[in-house]
Amino acid sequence: MYYTDKKLQYPVRVETPNPVFARALQQAIGGVEGEIRVALQYFFQAWGCRGPAKYRDLLLNTATEELGHIEMLATAVALNLEGAPLSLQEDISSDTVGGSVLNGMNFRHILSTGLAALPENANGVPFNASHVYASGNLAADMVANVTAEGSGRVLATRLYNMTNDPGMKDMLSFLIARDTMHQQQWLAAIEDMGGLNASLPVPNSFPQEKEHQDVSYAFINCFVEGVEPARGRWSDGPSMDGKGEFSLVAGAPMGEEPMLSPPRPSSGAQGEQMIDRRAAE
Repeated sequence: MYYTDKKLQYPVRVETPNPVFARALQQAIGGVEGEIRVALQYFFQAWGCRGPAKYRDLLLNTATEELGHIEMLATAVALNLEGAPLSLQEDISSDTVGGSVLNGMNFRHILSTGLAALPENANGVPFNASHVYASGNLAADMVANVTAEGSGRVLATRLYNMTNDPGMKDMLSFLIARDTMHQQQWLAAIEDMGGLNASLPVPNSFPQEKEHQDVSYAFINCFVEGVEPARGRWSDGPSMDGKGEFSLVAGAPMGEEPMLSPPRPSSGAQGEQMIDRRAAE
């Protein structure tokens, strides 16, 4: 069960409504870096979590908090839309440039919601779950969660620098701080599972002797012959899991050019395609 006390996690106030900034805030709601994404990601990771209950509790708590962040941002969008123009005539009469505010708005804030937030990004594209990652592997999911919080914090800092409204800066400062904590907690969860070294390679339950270990720690150079990439920590020295040595190897092909069988007569292909290329050569 989920409950609400109807109160915001942190105060949301807008001193100078800005409908264009309301549009920008939509990215933090329904963008790939946004709160809907992380809320669903953590929920589905939690609902499918197998193993110690503490990791499920961690995910559920954070997912529920992210719902509160969606509420804060939706409130911020609505407050920034208060007093926004509802017609071209109204906008032109209040702005001699003619339409500059209205044309920078998300028209759906007028047409679909009557000046309220939407589950979509700053370009009006509805949210979809294509960036919700829940693999069933705790280490893989925690690394994905660090990435999600990192990109979310980048977005929040950009929004912070876009506005001069003290209330919006205050709210975003809080959200940025929570992103800091969430990055830390996912990394702490990896450490709780034995640390990054013990977690690698993911999944660490698969026997490495069953993989082609001659390329397990090889950085393959895919540049043309005679051109070497700049070397770094990933090309020389011990591997991050301490189980091998990085090396730079030439990207020579190990396989042959693929040859497929001709199409079946009933496949709808052209007659010229029915020649068996393998037999012809």
